[in-house]
Amino acid sequence: MAFAPLFAKGARRAAVALALAAPLLAAATLGGAQDARAAEKASLRLKWLPQAQFAGFYVAKAKGFYEAEGIDLTINPGGPNLNAEALVASGADTFGLTGGVESHLAAVDKGMPLVAIGVSHQKTPYAFVTKPDSGIKTLADFKGKKVSTWYTGAQYTLKAMLATGGVGEGDFTLMPQSVSLNPFIDGEVDVATATLYNELNTLKSRGLTDLVLFQPDDFGITVQRDTLVTTTDTVKDKPALVQGFLTATLKGWKYALEHKAEAIDIMMKADPGMDRKHQEAMIEAIQDVMVYGKGASDGLLAIDFDSLQKQHDILLANGVMKAPVDLKAAFDPSFWDKVPAEDKKL
Repeated sequence: MAFAPLFAKGARRAAVALALAAPLLAAATLGGAQDARAAEKASLRLKWLPQAQFAGFYVAKAKGFYEAEGIDLTINPGGPNLNAEALVASGADTFGLTGGVESHLAAVDKGMPLVAIGVSHQKTPYAFVTKPDSGIKTLADFKGKKVSTWYTGAQYTLKAMLATGGVGEGDFTLMPQSVSLNPFIDGEVDVATATLYNELNTLKSRGLTDLVLFQPDDFGITVQRDTLVTTTDTVKDKPALVQGFLTATLKGWKYALEHKAEAIDIMMKADPGMDRKHQEAMIEAIQDVMVYGKGASDGLLAIDFDSLQKQHDILLANGVMKAPVDLKAAFDPSFWDKVPAEDKKL
């Protein structure tokens, strides 16, 4: 009986402590629930199947960078019958990595409500290649030759490049290029188009290591590609989502380029069927085209309006667009500007 009063006092103290702690526990529980609900679902549509060309996005997801920004991101692969611009414009995907400046401007010209928030490739990521025995050493030597390229905007880049050397459209035979490089390897065409990070490595693996390359940038023509886009409504209605997505993406790309072996490990998990050596060569080439110009001086995914204006004028002159496009409306650097320099510069 002597212990009863002590026990009663202890019980009262415990009850008081619990009463005081209850609001804190409830707040913590509610806060946790709110944090869980705060993860907003979003999707990114790539322009092609998983490969090191897109390593930054996969790394950002694997390292939890999107999650840290409150985003539950799904990465959707692209493919030959999928159009990233159309899927984003329709609302099927929140963000998209599109073909490049040419496809983005063409989409905006057609009335698609798209805006670019970053550009991955700061220099033309492809070159026009020929064999050393073709006799093609200068632009003038393209006259009378068969040239294959992709009819996705690369044909306009080719024409503009050749024009700087006095070569007109009627001076050479232009042919559409398929996925296979066999026509070039077999000598059916004299010049083919090859991305610096994919087809060029494929040709080298086939023993064609002494190719002659004609890069548009050497002739004053830079084509920025792999444009990161979303809709104008998303920019207006969900700026925090756009900012978080771009911030996490830039962190992912910086990490991927600074930890390439780990980045390739992550890519191999995304698609174990890929050739690792090819992916390792690809990410090296990807760094070369990303860390160039403003990508080197200002940071990854920078928007270079001077280069954009030149490409815009080429596309307008070739009838890709019906009228001039307002570049300041089609490309919005405001989100990129807010990302700390240490998160986007190597």
